[in-house]
Amino acid sequence: MNLEKIIAVSGLPGLYNIVSSRNNGLLVANMDDGKTKFCSVRKHQFTPLETVAIYTQMDTAPLKDVFESMLANAKSLAIPSTKESSGVISDYFVQILPDYDPDRVQISDIKKIIKWYNFLDVRGVFNASDEEE
Repeated sequence: MNLEKIIAVSGLPGLYNIVSSRNNGLLVANMDDGKTKFCSVRKHQFTPLETVAIYTQMDTAPLKDVFESMLANAKSLAIPSTKESSGVISDYFVQILPDYDPDRVQISDIKKIIKWYNFLDVRGVFNASDEEE
């Protein structure tokens, strides 16, 4: 699973692929239609998914590991909707990452992880990366 070129851009929905970088921003491609767009650093903030980590009781867990756990458990454990109650979502996340720190990881963070996972899964990112490896 390669999250190296996938980023979240503030103010824009979804996730994007990095096409190129400039000193004043990034050229990003929409993951659905491939259309490119320039995003200025003055207007947007960028979050590369490979740098995202989830707080655990001892340290942090990279987002890649969380996604791999979600993918491994997808057949036996249904991924809840982001509209489910916070109890259902936190119960699911405990099964995915048992040692996560509930004091520092908010329900909104877990919902964002679920949204990102579903977004990437629908677009076949997890299947394509398995074939490359």
